[in-house]
Amino acid sequence: MTFSELREYIHHKLEILYPKSEIKAFYFILLEHYGKYSKATILANSDTLLTEDIAQPILQAIRELQTAKPIQYILGETEFFSNRFFVNENVLIPRPETEELVDWVLQEYPDKSEKIKILDVGTGSGCIAISLAKALPNAVVTAIDVSEGALKVAKRNAELNSVVTYFLQQDILRIETLPDKYDIIISNPPYVRELEKKEIRHNVLEYEPHLALFVPDNKPLLFYDKIATLAQQSLNTNGSLFFEINQYLGQEMQTLLEQKHFTEITLRQDLFGKDRMIKAKQL
Repeated sequence: MTFSELREYIHHKLEILYPKSEIKAFYFILLEHYGKYSKATILANSDTLLTEDIAQPILQAIRELQTAKPIQYILGETEFFSNRFFVNENVLIPRPETEELVDWVLQEYPDKSEKIKILDVGTGSGCIAISLAKALPNAVVTAIDVSEGALKVAKRNAELNSVVTYFLQQDILRIETLPDKYDIIISNPPYVRELEKKEIRHNVLEYEPHLALFVPDNKPLLFYDKIATLAQQSLNTNGSLFFEINQYLGQEMQTLLEQKHFTEITLRQDLFGKDRMIKAKQL
């Protein structure tokens, strides 16, 4: 099978499930991942013959794509904030809007020499904690998650990215105090209401961990409420609380933080114009 034959094959097999632009992206991603071919090489050498050891895993990946399995899980990796992360079905696939949250923290804390303490609640793959640890080398970063499987992934990613991050298995809804005092507490907790399932893509519902996605319709802010309560005790003076939030609940989040006497509350939209992040300060 040549490059051009593979291109035709992948379009034929996936055209019912995916838009053409996504299929084209899969074509380049698979050849780069399994064959180490650059996009320029692929475009310039359409008649190159694929060896069996490269063709077979690509064909297997296409079969998995036909089941709507996310390509990140098929490859076992993804990119976040220009860093490489291992992912499997124990963790959510990191999203671009979460990169915006990390970037916001770094805008607020640009001094790389500053010795600060950061806590990431519900770390999942570790993408937030590890990206902050890489960007702020003097920071002490701790990450919490309830899932043992997620923490295994996060620890592997810390090693992959050569950073020191401290990981704790804890259920944030059940603890009464946090392990230390912090300058930054950040979280991208579960926030999708059950009523919003119809908006979620099939491959997300089928493969990504529901534990990290969904909250009850009648308690959509339960994680934020608990984390903010713990933060009242555990944020240092002038410490910052950062959340990724449900796009439909921005005003409710502002009200919650106001009621808990946080100050300088700022609601920020993502690149798509959706209320997606909020920041608050501890007096």
